[in-house]
Amino acid sequence: MCPFVLFKNVLFTEFIILTYIKNLFSKHSKQVKSTKIDRSSLNVVVHSTKSTKAKTNKPVQSHKKYTVKASQVNIHARMLSKNALSVVEKLNRHGYEAYIVGGCLRDLLLGKTPKDFDVATNARPEQVQAIFQRRCRLVGRRFRLAHIMFGRDIIEVATFRASHEVNHSEQQAKQNQDGMILRDNVYGTLEQDAQRRDFTVNALYYSPRDNSIYDFYHGIDDLKAGKLRLIGDPVTRYQEDPVRMLRAIRFMAKLDMFLDKASETPIVELAPLLKNIPPARLFDESLKLLQTGSGEKTYYLLRQYGLFEQLFPALIPYFTEQGDSLAERMIIHSLKSTDERIADNLRLNSAFLFATFFWYPLREKVDILKNEGGLNNHDAYALASNEIMDLLCHSLAVPRRHTGVIREIWLLQLQLLKRSGRFPERTMEQPKFRAAYDLLAMRAEIEGGESIELAKWWHEYQFSNAEQRIALLKEQDKNAPKPKKRYYRKRSTKKD
Repeated sequence: MCPFVLFKNVLFTEFIILTYIKNLFSKHSKQVKSTKIDRSSLNVVVHSTKSTKAKTNKPVQSHKKYTVKASQVNIHARMLSKNALSVVEKLNRHGYEAYIVGGCLRDLLLGKTPKDFDVATNARPEQVQAIFQRRCRLVGRRFRLAHIMFGRDIIEVATFRASHEVNHSEQQAKQNQDGMILRDNVYGTLEQDAQRRDFTVNALYYSPRDNSIYDFYHGIDDLKAGKLRLIGDPVTRYQEDPVRMLRAIRFMAKLDMFLDKASETPIVELAPLLKNIPPARLFDESLKLLQTGSGEKTYYLLRQYGLFEQLFPALIPYFTEQGDSLAERMIIHSLKSTDERIADNLRLNSAFLFATFFWYPLREKVDILKNEGGLNNHDAYALASNEIMDLLCHSLAVPRRHTGVIREIWLLQLQLLKRSGRFPERTMEQPKFRAAYDLLAMRAEIEGGESIELAKWWHEYQFSNAEQRIALLKEQDKNAPKPKKRYYRKRSTKKD
């Protein structure tokens, strides 16, 4: 082939290849341009979505007149639970309103250490669960709540609630004939949730994003004045949940506050509504009332407003007009002791408290059974214990783990009377010996007489060594009257 022709063919081939490459690059650039346009439009969509989320996160403008800067009332983020703050921030990131709410803010404003931290949000319980997944557990039927778990620390998350004025299905809202709320899963806005709170001092909402507190009902002013005030009509609010009467007493005693006249007046008349409350819930409330460090003051307030007889109706027949019966003196002494133990950060035994409350009713019942039924001491105590426990559990559903301990403390009072041989050693080996001894010591202070000598002897025996204990037993054998010798008549044998 001619070299010229060969060179021409090569040039033609190169031209074709270059043309193909040029066309390829032009197509690619068009695709890039179209892609860029699509991405810019996508960015617009993304930005608009983010701005929508930010809008939902911002506090409503109507809140401004109720807003107080947290720093003005000495509330700072470092004073709050890190776990509670993380829950609020995560809910905010997912586009929901969320606030730290209620009693924790009240306690911080009063200079106290909060026991726990709660969160309120416009997210439904199922939405909260979807966000926190395995950390979240939904609880409650009457009030649907979400518990977010951080090890032993549990942050309770409640959805904003609204009033029951609008008709709803029974799955959402339900009330009985007395107006008591049986189910309250009607969800609402922040303002509606504040209206559903019980007291003004509990209707406080903290927003970490702008370090603000929303105070819709002048709760901060009421705290400064030491005043407890119900939100809304007091009669209606007590009828919706009669436990609010007990909460009012608890806050009065614990926070050293007074109840305003409008909230105070209906309590005596509406006190019987507590009979509609499940006994299990009343048991929990009784522990909150009597085991929070101000039990004695709480007792006097419960008596004053006619609420004590709703919790412990079985004790009322053993009370006197002067308030000086053995049962009343024992209750006051026991509550004083409980308050002192709480102040000293010592452990509490709820069963012991109920054992002291019902000790003298038990004693009276034992005497009746012995005199009228001819029963021996042990059988009378066993039967009387059953009857008294039935009366107690009828009003308060005391769990079995407590009722068994109460019976054991009562029966050990009989064992403490036996101070010879190996009886003292066996008695001290009983798991609830210390609680039984504490009850004996209280009896000694109230009754005097032989109980003082018995309590003193057991006190010495506990803290003595082996030799000293032997000496105490010998001395007790000398002082104790010897049991009468029994004579048995021989049976006569008949002769066939």
